[in-house]
Amino acid sequence: MWYYFYMNKDVIYIEPDDDITDIITKIETAKEKIVALVPPKKAGVFRSVVNIKLIAKAALGAKKTVVLVTVDPSIIKLAAMTKLPVAKDLNSAPAVVEAGDDEVDDEDDIAADDDIDEDVDEDSEDDEATEEDEDAEDEQGKEEEDDDEEEKEEKPEKSKKKRGKPVNKVIDWIVGHKVLSISGGVLSLGLIALLIWMFGFAPAVDVFVSIKTDTNNFSEAVSFVNEQGQEDIKEGKLYLEERKIETLNEVEFEATGQKNVGERATGELVIYSYFSAKGSNAVNAGTTFTINGLSYVASEDKTLTWDGNGKKCENEDYLNDGKIQCLISGRIKVSAAEPGSKYNIAKSSTGWTTIANVAAYSDKEMAGGTDSNIVVVQQLDIENARNGLNSDNEAENKKKLYDTITDDNLIIESTFKQETSTAVATPGADEEVKEGVKPTLKATTTTSVYIIDKIKLEELIRAKVDLPASKKIFEIRNVYIDGFKETDGGFTGKLKAVYFTGPRITETELVDKIMGKGIGDAKREIKDIEGVSDVKIEPSYPWVWSVPNNSNRISVTFEIKDQDGQKIEEKPESKTEEKSEEGAEEKIEETEAE
Repeated sequence: MWYYFYMNKDVIYIEPDDDITDIITKIETAKEKIVALVPPKKAGVFRSVVNIKLIAKAALGAKKTVVLVTVDPSIIKLAAMTKLPVAKDLNSAPAVVEAGDDEVDDEDDIAADDDIDEDVDEDSEDDEATEEDEDAEDEQGKEEEDDDEEEKEEKPEKSKKKRGKPVNKVIDWIVGHKVLSISGGVLSLGLIALLIWMFGFAPAVDVFVSIKTDTNNFSEAVSFVNEQGQEDIKEGKLYLEERKIETLNEVEFEATGQKNVGERATGELVIYSYFSAKGSNAVNAGTTFTINGLSYVASEDKTLTWDGNGKKCENEDYLNDGKIQCLISGRIKVSAAEPGSKYNIAKSSTGWTTIANVAAYSDKEMAGGTDSNIVVVQQLDIENARNGLNSDNEAENKKKLYDTITDDNLIIESTFKQETSTAVATPGADEEVKEGVKPTLKATTTTSVYIIDKIKLEELIRAKVDLPASKKIFEIRNVYIDGFKETDGGFTGKLKAVYFTGPRITETELVDKIMGKGIGDAKREIKDIEGVSDVKIEPSYPWVWSVPNNSNRISVTFEIKDQDGQKIEEKPESKTEEKSEEGAEEKIEETEAE
């Protein structure tokens, strides 16, 4: 036990003003099992046998070993009476001094070394004694040491007899061979730790399991709905989502039209008709009269009527070759069909053309027409600009659309379409183009396609495939919709895919099956599982011949391939299973961290 005195102990320096209660409290609160008490030079509390007994009792109650570090003969005598161990200094081996005659203060009963740890005494006196007290105490200490040396020389045989006990001999050997003792202890502890690591922590195995799969084809008629709430996987109804993007196509163009926005010329025309019988001829507002290529439009309604009474005719002789020819006339306001000064014309009695049965002439000039020309958009300009729109770039628009769709969705290629709205010009046809403004032609192109969630497709396939409990689907490939078409009730098609099946076994089940077994037996256990083609178990170290009983020390890797040797990536059978596996991985990580 005294071996630990050199390494693990609490050293308590007693102050001159500490009473027995303070000392007992320090012993009880010490962390180490061995407590070294270093009394000061003036230690009145240690000169009472009652106090020494209380210290011994407190040590026994606290399950600690108290060692008095002192060379004071009076303290040593009291320690001998209570069987308290005594050491000369902090580097000396403690010993229990036997109570006897006046020779108990022999220093050979305390320690073999002659050197005293002067730091113990000097540190305890720094805050309590003056320089004069320290000098006086040093002289007194030297005298006591001289007396002790004389007693030692006079009674060597007595000391040798007291050290004759077996315990003291062991202690003396340890003291005399400190380096060898410490080295042996360290080596022993290291060997124990190594053995614990080799057979407690180091054993681990990596298990590699090769699984062969069967290739199967899937084909099933399914229907599609446009509302997510109508989806029913068990009934083969899948939600069909439409993805689309709108692309605004715009092009600038030049306006080449010219338009006169000046004032229109106005005037009056005399209109007339000949009647051979009772009747009327009407000229409505908007009726066009032309002369020399210029058009004038009636601004009001006018009707020419004859009631058959010759006296109301405007001509005196209304008989012509025995036929009645009654002239009826009137005046009507007109305005030029377009602005412009060219419509300002002089009066003209001939040359006017109008509607049937009505003739016209102007007895006054047409006036008021002015010129004011502006740039306008022509319809031809719009048609030419339409060719510059990028609305027909289907490949580019398709790429933009498909870039918005993640790999978690299946694209039904047959549903892709692109539509472009009617191009709209700004300003429009025949509208003025302001100075500094470029006319534009815009059209919106809508690109769309239908998609389906791949997870839902795989869930439907797994629900429709009938497998025994011992098998599972590892992977589903080449999923597509064949014969997609729109019907009165929605959409229909045929779901086709290739799926790979193999033995249903989880890592947890495999670990439970082989845990604690020899490596050879574990291989046979796994190899007997239907669908397993090969097994390899690699121990962490050569001395590991069995699978550990700790599941955290077992790593399992499944290698799944199809019949062509291509690697198959196992996927969860459902979202629920996926979440379970994620939770299990988190739990394992937490366990390993702990």
